Amino acid sequence: MTDTPSPEDKTWRVRILDLSGGAEDNISEEVGGFHDLAHANAFARTYVRDSVERCRMPGSSAKDVLTAWMSFGEDALVIDAGDSGWSSANELDDFAATRATPMERDWRALDPRRLVEDEGADEDLPGEPEEPSFH
Repeated sequence: MTDTPSPEDKTWRVRILDLSGGAEDNISEEVGGFHDLAHANAFARTYVRDSVERCRMPGSSAKDVLTAWMSFGEDALVIDAGDSGWSSANELDDFAATRATPMERDWRALDPRRLVEDEGADEDLPGEPEEPSFH
């Protein structure tokens, strides 16, 4: 018997990198709880897509957007995914050249932290419902 988790048991993590250099080792946070690689990849892609859009100024060229993103944006990396992980380098030029739709930017909808129920939420609930009293 082995203690190595099976691929089905693995949870994936996405590392958010602050390109402005404001965070230690450029890591601003890690988001965990992705139960499959496709979910982690989708989150990373959408997070970066939103970051690129936040760097877009009216009238700016694709080159201007890319330059601003490389100076002030945030990148995302799926940890331990190797070549199977999404990479911003593959899509940055397209992101800079084309404005994103609101859905393409909605990384919050993919954030596993929103999917986790509050651990203490059930603690206040009684075991049995009380009979209503009418006075």
